[in-house]
Amino acid sequence: MPGIDECLLEAMRLPGARGAALVDWTSGLALGAVGEPPGGDHETTAAEAAELARLAAEHGAFAATATGTGTGTGTGTGTEDDGRPPVEDLIVSNRDSYHLLRFVDTGFDSTVFLHLWLIRAEGNLALARIRLGEMAERLVLG
Repeated sequence: MPGIDECLLEAMRLPGARGAALVDWTSGLALGAVGEPPGGDHETTAAEAAELARLAAEHGAFAATATGTGTGTGTGTGTEDDGRPPVEDLIVSNRDSYHLLRFVDTGFDSTVFLHLWLIRAEGNLALARIRLGEMAERLVLG
């Protein structure tokens, strides 16, 4: 099972990857980062991505519904009843790149996510989403 550094280096091997980070969405701090950060600063990028992740994780509009895979019975505190955020991942696309934020289910508080920055012309969003999900499942924190 890979740790933070191994996971981020694996993410950088994806086609089109420019940068990757593991971020705590409650504090906005990068727990690890590799590659080139969008905007030139890993900490600023982590804080800005954390705001987006926090918005999705803390609002019930993004929670799973009773007809979906979840129960839709979250507590309104940003996590489902089982402690996980109500979303699996977020995709932000702009003219030349994608930002993929994948929430990581941890044994303690599940407040971290993987942020992958892909160049659109070189990357494969579907592949990146699948592989980032696999990495998030294998990631060992602590």
